[in-house]
Amino acid sequence: MQGADTLDRFIPNRSAMDFDYAHYMLSGGKVKKEHYGVNSPSKEAYSKQLAEIFNMNRTRILAFKNKPPHSAERVSESPSSIQQSKTIKKRRYIPQSSERTLDAPDILDDFYLNLLDWGSNNVLAIALGNSVYLWDASDGSATELLTVDDDFGPVTAVSWSPDGRNLAVGLNNSHVQLWNTLQGSSRLLRTLRGHRLRVGSLDWNGHILTTGGMDSMIINNDVRVRSHIVGTYRGHNQEICGLKWSASGQQLASGGNDNLVHIWSISMGSANSTHQWVHRMTDHTAAVKALSWCPFQSNMVASGGGVGDQCIKFWNTNTGACLNSVNTGSQVCSLLWNRHDRELLSSHGFTDNQLTVWKYPSMTKISELLGHTSRVLYMAQSPDGYTVATAAADETLRLWNVFGSPKETKPVLKRKLEPFFDLAQIR
Repeated sequence: MQGADTLDRFIPNRSAMDFDYAHYMLSGGKVKKEHYGVNSPSKEAYSKQLAEIFNMNRTRILAFKNKPPHSAERVSESPSSIQQSKTIKKRRYIPQSSERTLDAPDILDDFYLNLLDWGSNNVLAIALGNSVYLWDASDGSATELLTVDDDFGPVTAVSWSPDGRNLAVGLNNSHVQLWNTLQGSSRLLRTLRGHRLRVGSLDWNGHILTTGGMDSMIINNDVRVRSHIVGTYRGHNQEICGLKWSASGQQLASGGNDNLVHIWSISMGSANSTHQWVHRMTDHTAAVKALSWCPFQSNMVASGGGVGDQCIKFWNTNTGACLNSVNTGSQVCSLLWNRHDRELLSSHGFTDNQLTVWKYPSMTKISELLGHTSRVLYMAQSPDGYTVATAAADETLRLWNVFGSPKETKPVLKRKLEPFFDLAQIR
C-alpha cells in the first residue's frame, strides 16, 4: 500500500509486531483526525508526544540498510585466516633424480644378500662379485679393499663397525673376515668361523658382530677374544636375510626366508647356548629382508616382505603386536628411517623398481623416485642421515638427496655430477 502519506511495511513475525506503532505509521505518522478542522493545541501536543514515544522503539521494526560486504572479503581480512596461512608448513623439496649415478658391475642380483654399507667414517663399502671396493665420500677416491678366490667367494655381505675402523665381510664359503682399513693401508685382522653355509647378514652391537647364515643360525661373535662365539640364536628354519640391532643394543630383529620375524634379547646371550626368542611374528607371507628400527620410538621396528607379501609392517617389540600393515604393491627390498623427520624410505622390485618416501604414521606417499631399471636390492644411509645410496641389479649405484640437507655445506653433494669411478680403471 503506497501513498503520499503512507509507508510500505513488511511484517516478518506478527508475534513480535507492535500493532500500535504500525497503526501510527499507516496513518502517516499522525493521529487520525476525527474532523477536517484545525486540531486543538491539546491534540497537537498529544500527537507530538505519541510520535516521540513510538520513535524510541524502532528496534522492533525491520530496517533495510546497505548490502553487507561479500563473505570472501571478510574471510580474506580475518586475522585468524592470516595467522593460519603463516603457520602452514612448507613441504620439503625432494629431487626426483639421483645426484650421481655410479658404475657397479658384477653386483649380485640376490635378494638374500647385503652388499652395501656406509660407515661412520663416511666411506661407502660395496661388494662386487669376489671383490670389495671402498669409496670415500669426502674426496671421491675409490680403492679396492680385497678380492677373494672363487673357492671363498663371492662376497655375500659387508658391514662397518660402529667406529668405522673395521669392515666385516661375509663370504659364500661360510667364513667372515674382519678387515682393518685405517691410514690408507688395509689388512686382514682375523677370520671368524662358525657357520656351515654362506653368511648373508651382518650387524654390529658394539664389539659384538652378529652373523646370520643360510644354515638358519644366528651367532654373536665377540671380536676381541680368541673364542669369539659368545651366543647362538635358533628359531628360523631357512636362510637369515636380515639382521638389525636396536639403537640401545638390547634387542635384535631378524628376518628369514621362512617368512618369520624374530625379536631377541641381548640379556639372553651367553656362550655355547641356544636361546628362545622374545617374540615371533608370523604375519608376513614371503621372505623378510628389510628391517629398520624406528629412531624416535625405541620399541618399534619396521619390516618388509618379499614379492609374495609386498607389505611393510610395524611391530611393538615390547608386546609383539603388529601396529600397522601397508601393502606397497611390490617387493620390499630395504627400509630406512629418516633420522630428522617422521618419514620412512622403502626400496622396491617389480614392477617399477622405485624408492618410496612415506609419511609416518599416516603412511601416505610423499614421493616416488625412479631411475633404477632393476630391483633396488641394497640401501645405505650417510653418517649425517641425509643422503641415501642405493644399488640395484642394473649394475648401478646411485646417490639420492632424499631426507633434505644439513645447514652446513655437504662437500659430497656439491661435487660435479659424474660417474664416481670406472671400475675397469681401478682393477
